[in-house]
Amino acid sequence: MMAGSKMSAPLALVLVLSVLLTGVVHAAGPEMDPYKILGVTRSASQAEIKKVYKRLAKEWHPDKNKSPGAEDMFIKITKSYEILSSEDKRANYDRYGQTDDTQPYGGNGRYGQRQEGFYFDESFFNFPFNSKNQRDFADSKYTLHFNQYVNEVVPDSYKRPYLIKITSDWCFSCIHIEPVWKEVVQEMETLGVGIGVVDVGYERRLANHLGAHRTPSILGVINGKVTFFHYAVAKEHLRQFVEDLLPQRLVEWVTDKNYLQFLSSWHELNKPHVLLFDQVPVVSLLYKLTAFAYKDYLQFGYVDQGLSETADLQKQFNINTYAPTMLVFKESIEKPADIIQAKGMKKQIIDEFMSNNRFLLVPRLVNQKLFDELCPVKQFHRRRKYCVLLITGDEETFSFGNQAFLSFASTNSKEVVRFSYVYQRLQQPLCDVFMQNKDTAEYPAQVVILERRNAAGKALFKPVTVWNGSDDDKQCLLEELERLQKDPSILVHDAMLPELNNEFASMFVIRWIYASYDYLSEVIDDILHNNWREMMPLLSLIFSALFILFGTVVVQALSDSSEDKQTKPKAKDGTKSENGSPGNGSASSRPPKKNFVEVTELTDITYMSNLVKLRPGHMNIVLVLTDASKNILLSKYAKEVYSFTGSLTLHFSFLNIDKHGEWMDTLLEYAQDAMQIDEDDVGNHKMDYTGYVLALNGHKKYLCLFKPVYTGEDIDSKSSEDEGASSGGSSRSSSRDDNPPRRSKRSRSLSTLQIHHKLDRLGLWMERLMEGTLPRYYIPTWPGLDKITTSK
Repeated sequence: MMAGSKMSAPLALVLVLSVLLTGVVHAAGPEMDPYKILGVTRSASQAEIKKVYKRLAKEWHPDKNKSPGAEDMFIKITKSYEILSSEDKRANYDRYGQTDDTQPYGGNGRYGQRQEGFYFDESFFNFPFNSKNQRDFADSKYTLHFNQYVNEVVPDSYKRPYLIKITSDWCFSCIHIEPVWKEVVQEMETLGVGIGVVDVGYERRLANHLGAHRTPSILGVINGKVTFFHYAVAKEHLRQFVEDLLPQRLVEWVTDKNYLQFLSSWHELNKPHVLLFDQVPVVSLLYKLTAFAYKDYLQFGYVDQGLSETADLQKQFNINTYAPTMLVFKESIEKPADIIQAKGMKKQIIDEFMSNNRFLLVPRLVNQKLFDELCPVKQFHRRRKYCVLLITGDEETFSFGNQAFLSFASTNSKEVVRFSYVYQRLQQPLCDVFMQNKDTAEYPAQVVILERRNAAGKALFKPVTVWNGSDDDKQCLLEELERLQKDPSILVHDAMLPELNNEFASMFVIRWIYASYDYLSEVIDDILHNNWREMMPLLSLIFSALFILFGTVVVQALSDSSEDKQTKPKAKDGTKSENGSPGNGSASSRPPKKNFVEVTELTDITYMSNLVKLRPGHMNIVLVLTDASKNILLSKYAKEVYSFTGSLTLHFSFLNIDKHGEWMDTLLEYAQDAMQIDEDDVGNHKMDYTGYVLALNGHKKYLCLFKPVYTGEDIDSKSSEDEGASSGGSSRSSSRDDNPPRRSKRSRSLSTLQIHHKLDRLGLWMERLMEGTLPRYYIPTWPGLDKITTSK
């Protein structure tokens, strides 16, 4: 009995374990079918699978779909796409029905191991404690700081894309993506993709600048623009993300039908053309990255050797089908200028190949950037660079000479000499500097040798010969180049070269349309994936732009339309005084643009536009006169203010006091300090404002006042601006007081002041007005239109 009980105990334990293991295995349920989850057939292409995946991922993304099973369904969709997007995993599933989650005993999954139905997630035991130094050591090479991002990464992103990870010290989720991230970094870096890591704990400013508000996050930067990665972190997804960052139409597909059109565009685009022959049906990411890096210098095409439509092309250039072949075509489309062929081309080899073939044999100077690269500024004596420039035209009559110049340049073996040409019609300012005969509208073709001396534009040059392409012309140019090598002082002429016109400026519109299309596509994609917190910067930008548009354009349009509804002004009763000698003031920063002064009468018609609705920063200088003194005062007024008519913020008008005396009284009543009027003067007599000048700022509602000052024998007289500045002065505009003892000698002088002397000090007053040193008299509001009525 004792022995039996001892035997039954192990058997019971074995039975219990068997039941548990069997339950676990059956609990796993049926295996996942990626084809059914994505809803595609087993013969579906990669393009179809990718299209269906994007649609389902957007539909079931947890941020968009709040149903209880959305997260589980999204994980299944992502896992299914990961299997079907990989040729190896898809073939393994089609043959054996196995995925990463159904590997046999001992097989290694991506993130764990499965043994008899038990799944051990290795990351579960990988805690962040004491692993900071290990992760920092791996990422320290790629750590970014704010200044480094702004000054280095953003400019470099116009040549290559960047893949940046946002992380932090205590980010548990960051640990799960580390194996995939390291694998992707190792691959992308060899292809030339820039890598960066931002630690939120130390670079909060950079994280906010990038718009990253959660960890972990992965984003791409290209052409200075940030794009977030929204899908599951898998190698295939990140690789596709980098490829999607690149602009469309970087590489053109070339076949037997369009290869002549592709290669013949070298003249129009002014670029060499590159053709890559390969048997892969898709363009490699390395080739796309190369095309992006050299897009300003080269035009790229791709030939799929597996297509029957490219057979003639392969035969014509004798292409080896066992290794990728890269050809560079320049001016000749029949024969490549350079060729490279190798299995597994490395980035370093391709970069060297592209760098050596960036320019045509004789490129056309189409912009300043190309001119700076072809003809660099002299830096050291041993590094001198000379440019042989052909000034020609694009007409048929110049074609023979142009071809002869190309033939001559192709035989050049001197590294210090660069050949180029320029079309006179498109670069007229540059041609005028080099050509000696400036009487004719068009010059004959001519060759010039030049050396640039500094970045400001100084250059030494020598016209060599009129170029017709004859043997004598070639011999003359050859002799001059040999003399130049022995004696650089033969460049006897010097000049300041103007900046070249950008001949491709018209193509900017097309590029802008393409860039706008790409940007809108990415914005729409971001809207479908981002949460509201990430969307706030974009929404803030949109509403700010709409607010500015409404505040500036719409409001201005409404104000203009309301003004147009008023009675259209009649012909201006203005006076255009003939040019006199400028007055004493010359403070204007701009010389007069006209030989006369345009003076407009201030009436009820011009009142709103010339004063009340005067633009901010503008002033109207108004002369007060009468019918009797109009001609004399306007002539003197024009002479005194002529030197100030160059200012764009000054307007000149006159006010007839006989018609609008009531408005003048009301205006100065608002600013009595300016007039310093005694109560007896106001009560008993009407003021004489003839010769007064008002500087009116309609926007800020203030005025500066000029009062006539006698300039004869009265040595006590002071300038009008001094009187206006002293609030306790005793000067008077006129003497109309019945109490003779109160009338000073100065008042008696003004009462008999000759009309043409009243504006003698106006030039000095205008100088102080421009300097801003005159006192300002603010008023609550401009008098209404009812104050501008004809006096009877």
